[in-house]
Amino acid sequence: MGLWSRKNNKEVPSFWVDYLTLFDNKQRKLPIDKVRFVAFDTETTGFDYIDDRVLSIGAVAINNTAIDVVDQLELYLKQDVFNSDTVEIHGIRKNNSLDTVSESQAIEMFIKYIGNSILIAHHANFDRNMINKILQRHGLGTLKNKFLDTGVLFGKTKHLVYRSHRKHTNYSLDELCDDLMISKSDRHTASGDAFITAMAFLKIITKLKVNKTDKVSILF
Repeated sequence: MGLWSRKNNKEVPSFWVDYLTLFDNKQRKLPIDKVRFVAFDTETTGFDYIDDRVLSIGAVAINNTAIDVVDQLELYLKQDVFNSDTVEIHGIRKNNSLDTVSESQAIEMFIKYIGNSILIAHHANFDRNMINKILQRHGLGTLKNKFLDTGVLFGKTKHLVYRSHRKHTNYSLDELCDDLMISKSDRHTASGDAFITAMAFLKIITKLKVNKTDKVSILF
């Protein structure tokens, strides 16, 4: 059931009104161990923001600068769009035995889960745009959360010595796994990549010498 929102003068679902109210007041800067981060990943039918669709969303929270495996989310969406060319990558077939939810159910569950947490993703613009397109298809706005990109953060540690000695800027998640010595098990599943992204984030901020007295703003 929708609620009347004075923010945009139209009827919107209550979960979206609740989400927007979390950003009404300017969020104060907190020590990094007091902030809830959410690392997430999407598996999609392709890379086109308009025509392709999200197949699955995986997310895991980082609380007190540690991965909280109890605080996680895994969603598989009903497939309205199918691209056989990408099945080899993500392994999600159209007729599978996975429990699935509709796109509208998935976005509500995801928004309720993330709240006003700081979101972490690898090549974050893609995942952010795919989620925003879902929101737009359902007549809502865009994500309001602050974002951190592990690829960008990794680039900030380029002055450190890595095993690969790479100098480019478009680091893949596989390259981060190699340089940060993270297992690649469950790669190309949304939940697996979300967990890897969370591990990469924690290793990167350690290398950046971010300690528990620092403010989150230094990461931006």
